[in-house]
Amino acid sequence: MDIILITGMSGSGKSVALHALEDAGFYCVDNLPPELLQPLVALEQEHHAHKLAIAMDVRSATSLPQVPQHLAALRESGITVRSLFLDATTDTLVRRYSETRRRHPLSQGATQERALVQAIELERELLADLRDQAHVIDTSFIRAAQLQRHVKDLVSAPASQLTLVFQSFAFKRGIPVDADFVFDVRMLPNPHYEAELRALTGKDAPVADYLAAHTQVQEMQQQIGEFVSRWLEPMARDHRSYVTVAVGCTGGQHRSVFLVEQLARQFADQWVTLSRHRELDSH
Repeated sequence: MDIILITGMSGSGKSVALHALEDAGFYCVDNLPPELLQPLVALEQEHHAHKLAIAMDVRSATSLPQVPQHLAALRESGITVRSLFLDATTDTLVRRYSETRRRHPLSQGATQERALVQAIELERELLADLRDQAHVIDTSFIRAAQLQRHVKDLVSAPASQLTLVFQSFAFKRGIPVDADFVFDVRMLPNPHYEAELRALTGKDAPVADYLAAHTQVQEMQQQIGEFVSRWLEPMARDHRSYVTVAVGCTGGQHRSVFLVEQLARQFADQWVTLSRHRELDSH
């Protein structure tokens, strides 16, 4: 039985992710109280279900600390459980709540009304342990359709193997909150200053040829590759399901995109490998 647990910040896109899993053939349950997790799994096993997706959020705050214990018990019984945590920057979440005019589930305190930012920060504290044990997806700068593709790509990877995600990004828009490792490549030669290359991306052959011709770029790729290679096996032995390696440049269009494509190809023969381009995908 394959179980996907979706948790995350309110307003980060959990409903979108759940719909993607439903499209992928999972039986989906939203806002399940943690104490019902094991009874639900037992019931679905009786019905010979193979794919189950469950969403939990801060509305079950009082029983969330029980979740790691429930997950451990399921894994010990031989059930595959993968956890996804959807996150976004506080500014992004504030904007989304302002646009929809919805109330945050923690806006009403025991004795007083909480400001939206206070409610969001309290939610981060309550969900911190679940976040630490899950693969994090930063939804701050991606559209709903792109989030659905990310989720489908992740769950289609073999559950028994570590999945390596390479992601390009622009430092001017902030470091991705889902990155396990971050590499800064802004010191490399920049195709942006070449008029004929400015409108292209790191996926285009002229930009790739330009960057591949520079020794510094080759050295950077080699050193990132060596670092990642050194630590993947220990992380796999530690039962990590996903590792996200973020590579950033100034605009997230040329250098980081090129290196992510190169690294993804380099590791594809040894590991399940995915590539993402935050700035290109957000257009």
